[in-house]
Amino acid sequence: MGSRLKALLLVAVPAAAWSGVLPEERLDTLYHYYDGGGIQIDGPSVLVRKSVGEKVSLSGSYYVDTISSASIDVVTTGASPNGYSEERTQYGAGIDYLRGDTTLSMGWSTSEENDYEAETLNFAISQDVFGGLTTISMGYGSGSDQVGKINAPEFAEEVDRNAYRLGITQVVTRNLILGLSYEAVADEGFLNNPYRQVRYVDPGDPANWLTQSEVYPETRASNAVALRAKYHLPYRAAVSGEYRYFTDDWGIDAHTIEAGYVHPFRTRWLFDFRYRYYTQTAADFYSDLFPYANAQNYLARDKELSTFQSHGPRVGVTYTFLDRQGERPLKSTVNLFADYYMFSYDDFRDLRTDADPGTEPLYEFNASVFQLFVSLWF
Repeated sequence: MGSRLKALLLVAVPAAAWSGVLPEERLDTLYHYYDGGGIQIDGPSVLVRKSVGEKVSLSGSYYVDTISSASIDVVTTGASPNGYSEERTQYGAGIDYLRGDTTLSMGWSTSEENDYEAETLNFAISQDVFGGLTTISMGYGSGSDQVGKINAPEFAEEVDRNAYRLGITQVVTRNLILGLSYEAVADEGFLNNPYRQVRYVDPGDPANWLTQSEVYPETRASNAVALRAKYHLPYRAAVSGEYRYFTDDWGIDAHTIEAGYVHPFRTRWLFDFRYRYYTQTAADFYSDLFPYANAQNYLARDKELSTFQSHGPRVGVTYTFLDRQGERPLKSTVNLFADYYMFSYDDFRDLRTDADPGTEPLYEFNASVFQLFVSLWF
């Protein structure tokens, strides 16, 4: 079941980055590919934005994920020993309304796969103040998911998600922009994977351990705050930095640091370099190996709830192959981005060995992400 990778509540609200300006009319076509940890995801995406008069902008999107997975935490505990494959299709629509220095935005999306359905509605408002040097934004998102299970039609669970956002962007100097954002998310319902198992010590078993289903709390509250900065250099280049802190009532604390540099070359080329580092602590009810069956009220062996770190670079290049000026300007670019991430886990072990329980080597893997897309402004 690939829903844990992409059944996130919050899709991007189709709001302009700065209030007081509608999003540009454009068409984006994308192909994305992910390969790492026994999971492969790829598919196309299309996004269209079109203005209606001077105050309204409409958008529509279509997104497909084709997923094949034999991830280690699924195949090694017998939940799906041969892995699985599935396809997720997502549709979205949005509207932005501009009134003076205020932008009102609403976005809706729905996605479906063979064992998971999700529907999300987002609202946002942003306001320019102090002559446009400061932008204040607020947002709310609501999601409703239906969780199923392949070959188990009687299994049906629900998840409700609510998110609240605040943000401020400040032009400090003509070259420096700062942004501060806060997000609070409340989830309720069936929050774990119906296929995943935990393992526990059992001396009577030949492998010295057996498995049982995960058991999660039915609620989760999280908070995240992020600080971003971008500084434009004299020769049209720019450097950027971001720090994000995340915490939740499951006991997870996470830190993300990212640094970037964008460099133009001649008039048509733009190169993008970034490096990202992420680290988190484990959830209170996570364990790679429990001492016995039903050892506690809540049980998890999802590696994404363990203690781990990831880091890696992103390299991107953009080429402007059409830039027509005049009464009917037209611009188009082709863009290629590649990410490479290295994951290492402090308390999640690789069971694909014959070592004694709890002494198996710690798990690590690398992942590659590619995005190729063409953008047309009209």
